[in-house]
Formats: sequence, structure tokens, C-alpha cells
Amino acid sequence: MRTTVTLDPDVEQLLRHATHGSQQNFKAALNDGLRRGLAHLAPAVAAAPFVVKARPMGLRTGLDPSRLHDLADDLEAEAFAVTTRKLRKALKK
Repeated sequence: MRTTVTLDPDVEQLLRHATHGSQQNFKAALNDGLRRGLAHLAPAVAAAPFVVKARPMGLRTGLDPSRLHDLADDLEAEAFAVTTRKLRKALKK
């Protein structure tokens, strides 16, 4: 695409400095600078969606997986009761 661009003096100086001592011409330096400067505005490449593969849990018949939190609560309460009993015995001695 051909277009007319008015550059600020400091930008022109930076472009001239970029072309000085390199193999690039003014047009190539301008295009490279714009690409680097605008790269963060490019749309991100969408990553492949994460897919979870379902696998059997191997639970015994009668165990409802949606109620496993109740089992965890019961086990935690039992462990607390055992620890409390041990502490009471230790304090009585």
C-alpha cells in the first residue's frame, strides 16, 4: 500500500539512525519499526481448547460420587474425635 506519512522530526531521526550503517533502506526500517511497535495489538492466536477425558472412577456400587463430601466430613469428624480422646487421656495422667 502506498501512502503519505508525516513523521515528527524525532521519529525521522530515529529511522535515519536505524538505516545508517545497516543494509535496510528507509522503507524497510519504517515497516520493521511499525511491526515491532504494533505487534502487541495483533489478535492473540487462540489456543486449542482444553478437553478432559472422562474415565471411570471405579467406585463400589452404592457410592454416590456427588456425596463424597459427606464421606470426607464424616472421616474428618471421626479423626477429630479420636485426637480429642487421646488428648483428654494425656491430660488426665
